[in-house]
Amino acid sequence: MENEKDNRQSEAAEQSAESESMGTESASKSPLAGEAAAYQKLLQEKQELYERLLRKQAEVENFRKRIQREKEEFLQHATSDLVRALLPTLDGFERALKHRDAKVPEQFYKGIELIYKQLADVLGRAGLTPIETAGKIFDPHLHQAVETVESQEHRDHEILEELQKGYKLRQRLLRPAIVRVAVGGRRSGDDHGTRERALAEDAAEAESEAAEN
Repeated sequence: MENEKDNRQSEAAEQSAESESMGTESASKSPLAGEAAAYQKLLQEKQELYERLLRKQAEVENFRKRIQREKEEFLQHATSDLVRALLPTLDGFERALKHRDAKVPEQFYKGIELIYKQLADVLGRAGLTPIETAGKIFDPHLHQAVETVESQEHRDHEILEELQKGYKLRQRLLRPAIVRVAVGGRRSGDDHGTRERALAEDAAEAESEAAEN
């Protein structure tokens, strides 16, 4: 009897020890699992915050570029309007210097030349450049023909005379040059048909404007 009692006590002690061991192992595993889950959650939150930060940075950069572009467009538009408004004054100085009156003292024209040069320099720094016409072939994108002249001594569609100077503002056409053009002369390698149509359109437009005036 005593042996059986000892055996039962021994089994009970082993079961108790085993239970305690399993409980201790379970308790030791549970905090590690919780820490791993918390760590994964933190990583996910960090990634979400990082992606949100990148989106915000992209939005700010796009906003900055849009504001800069709008600012440049506004300044360019304002500059274009101001320079265009000053072109008649520039034309007036050029006419005064081209058609000089012998009765007017030369000192007066020297003052006109100085003012004209100062104005031209200021507009040049703003991006204004004159369109070349002397000896050039008519270009409908840069020139406007108000008259065509039959000539065998010049190339076909060669510009004979500039009646009003044309200008570009930062590589963009501000005002076309008004010109007289030779026709019927030596053919160049340009598109003859296109230039003929452009000349006809310019001449018709000039006649229409003259009739209105």
